[in-house]
Amino acid sequence: MAKGNYSIFSEFILVGLTDNVELQFILFGVLLVIYLTSVLGNLGLIVLIQLSTQLHTPMYFFLSHLAFVDFSLTSSVTPNTLVNLMREIKNITFYACAIQVCCFITFVVCEMFLLSIMAYDRYVAICNPLLYVILMPKKLCYQMIVSTYIYGFAVGVAQMAVTFHMSFCDSNLVNHFYCDDVPLVALACSDTLVKEWMLLIIAGFNTVCSLLTVMISYIFILFAILRMKSAEGRKKAFSTCASHLTSIAIFYGTIIFMYLLPKQSHSLNTDKFASVFYVIVIPMLNPLIYSLRNQEVKSALKRIIKSSAWNSNN
Repeated sequence: MAKGNYSIFSEFILVGLTDNVELQFILFGVLLVIYLTSVLGNLGLIVLIQLSTQLHTPMYFFLSHLAFVDFSLTSSVTPNTLVNLMREIKNITFYACAIQVCCFITFVVCEMFLLSIMAYDRYVAICNPLLYVILMPKKLCYQMIVSTYIYGFAVGVAQMAVTFHMSFCDSNLVNHFYCDDVPLVALACSDTLVKEWMLLIIAGFNTVCSLLTVMISYIFILFAILRMKSAEGRKKAFSTCASHLTSIAIFYGTIIFMYLLPKQSHSLNTDKFASVFYVIVIPMLNPLIYSLRNQEVKSALKRIIKSSAWNSNN
């Protein structure tokens, strides 16, 4: 990190979502409910999968890690956002800002590749059901998860290091509700060309690779569904795919909008509200989309509740 950064600024000031006091109270209430729902939904899903032996399959193994990443992603931003909504001066220390940038990028990258891994898992399960156990062994599942976390962390550290090596000598006012690369780059008074190209190339590579895997997997899945003889089976499968693709479209849509489109096509103020969707809202929606509409998860939850009720009565 550049010494000049710390010698001039020991903290950044976050503009936040709005300067309207009444609206801040409303946003605090709404975001608090969303965050608590997200925490309960994702942590509850992880516990349920761990307790239910019938859910110890690759699909739910990946789902539990998606829930962990969603919980971690929203927790790296939302608690500080809630505190700042109640504060007049929304400051964050230089190093806390750097850690937030690193954590945020790490978990966004992990989410991207987890979505692609889950899509591939569903492709194998639907298109090659007889070979599923052979093609998706436990060892491979662990290798894919560990690789995802290692790669995500490496990208987060690299992007954070380059961002905070720049000089911030004109202003420490970040036009966002959390520390993010784009508004921080906008504050830099040193040459940002390397950082901008790095952001574009790495974000583009991650987005294209993961999204391409998702789309190819779902194309094969849809062809397999169309070949199903049961109309009820096709309807159920189409409904599941539609839900998954809705979540994917929202997540990747906001990522592409914020990081891959030219800056001239949107403003930082627009970016702030787009960020709310994939930082706060999507982590709440994923447990609903990926599990609560799943009959196996519902059945597992009912068995856990009945077992707990029976134990308490005896």
